[in-house]
Amino acid sequence: MIKPGLKTLATTWLAGLLALLPLALTLFLIGWLVGTLNRFVGPGSLIGRVFAALGAPFAAGPAVSWLAGTLVIVIGIFLLGVAVRSGLKKPMARLVDLTLRRIPLFNSLYNLADRFVGLLDKSQTKEADIGAMSPVWCFFGGDGVAVLGLLPNPQPVDLNGRDYLAVLVPTAPIPIGGGLLYVPSDWVKPAQIGVDRLTSIYVSMGITPPPPLRNNLQST
Repeated sequence: MIKPGLKTLATTWLAGLLALLPLALTLFLIGWLVGTLNRFVGPGSLIGRVFAALGAPFAAGPAVSWLAGTLVIVIGIFLLGVAVRSGLKKPMARLVDLTLRRIPLFNSLYNLADRFVGLLDKSQTKEADIGAMSPVWCFFGGDGVAVLGLLPNPQPVDLNGRDYLAVLVPTAPIPIGGGLLYVPSDWVKPAQIGVDRLTSIYVSMGITPPPPLRNNLQST
């Protein structure tokens, strides 16, 4: 039998641990994110070497060149934002239409990425076709594993006499990637949330919970 004094010490230690866990998890996630970014855009990555090449005229040494190149990219993106807000967005879109969109494979990938980013950009709500891509729940097997995804087109596809819907399933914590699945229509139900809420759920890797789904919702 545990003595009262020992039990008090254990309870106090556990309270301290529980108080520390949110900070520890936050630091772990930040470390994981920094490690992921370093792997993709760090000095040793392919993109990082491009950054270093851009910064080479302004600084000596690989690390300093990479920092200078990163600064050049950041400033360049800011200037691009100034140009977009100054009314140059439509001419830039026309330039992309006349050049990059003429490449078949690139055109399909760019259309998907552009459509998804347009949905997330609240300043372009009027231009984005929000009604054409709505969050849905997919219940595999009809009542099995539930997956939160995006419905890009409510029009079903007939496969062997059964209606299927195309569902985009994002990846966590970077929802711009994912997979395209065709699932039976009766497995799909509207999630009753916005794209911004769906994105926050995936970015948080499930820490942000989705709202409950009521049984009286009808299939899409």
